[in-house]
Amino acid sequence: MQKFSASDKIVALLFLIIPLILVIIGILLFNYPLSEEIKLYLTIPLFSSLAILLIGFLIKKKRLNNIIKIVGWSLFAFYWSTQPNTLYFGEDGDIVNASIAAIGVFILFYFAYHEWLSIKSKEKINCLNWIAGVGAIAGIIYYGIELTPIAMWLREVVATQSGGLLNIFTGEVIIEGVTISYKSAHIELIFACTAVQSMVLFVGMILPLMKVNINKRIYGLMVTVVPIYFLNLIRNALVIYLTGEYGPPFFSTAHNVIGKGGSLIALIILLFIVTKIIPEVFDEIICLTDLYKRKGPLEQFLNINWGKK
Repeated sequence: MQKFSASDKIVALLFLIIPLILVIIGILLFNYPLSEEIKLYLTIPLFSSLAILLIGFLIKKKRLNNIIKIVGWSLFAFYWSTQPNTLYFGEDGDIVNASIAAIGVFILFYFAYHEWLSIKSKEKINCLNWIAGVGAIAGIIYYGIELTPIAMWLREVVATQSGGLLNIFTGEVIIEGVTISYKSAHIELIFACTAVQSMVLFVGMILPLMKVNINKRIYGLMVTVVPIYFLNLIRNALVIYLTGEYGPPFFSTAHNVIGKGGSLIALIILLFIVTKIIPEVFDEIICLTDLYKRKGPLEQFLNINWGKK
């Protein structure tokens, strides 16, 4: 097991302490709803972090590559530390997305930590560069849509198609802009209802695989992005139908349990399919899950304090 100096151990612990502080501050200070001014200011660290990660992904000089990505991941983590309240209160008590945002802060800092560890050990871990490309490409596309007029246009398109799909089977569906009404249900489709997050996730995973043939990457995108779009229309129609049939109080169950549960199962199946088509995706994911085996000072510290040998 590699030996690390006392200063190395202190630096490593900062990658655990700083995200904890950021999450606490984010929950206490960034209350829902965020003002438009704060939202505007937060776009600075958001897009800066994504641009920095993209630069780090593209630069081949190893040490500089690592340093740039440490900065990118840290800034991106700061942005996510401001989002738990917005995701929880802004999406009808959605504890799943709020928890993912909080946990994500630690995960992003863990990537930054392993970039630092790569500098110390003079190693090159390919999946660390891949995940930086995933974050940069997916983030730039996603937020480039969400924070522009394209988002409203897409919400209206999805609302029209989701409501139209439900109307084929039930009738009585009224579509007004991004709001769909069916019996007692009057539901406004927010940007998350477009499933852009899931689609850009696969785009982000596949495009950075520069060594994979472009035709194979295009095929991988076709068998994931297209099904996600149409499955999302079915999900939206189902949530509206269940809410209309069983009343507005059933919306939380229909949306957060049935809808999200079905989406998760679909994403797992599609991930399995894409790893069959492009095995390199599976290799990169396994590489990320094996990062703890590098036994850096943070892993050594946690092993000692958790009583593991």
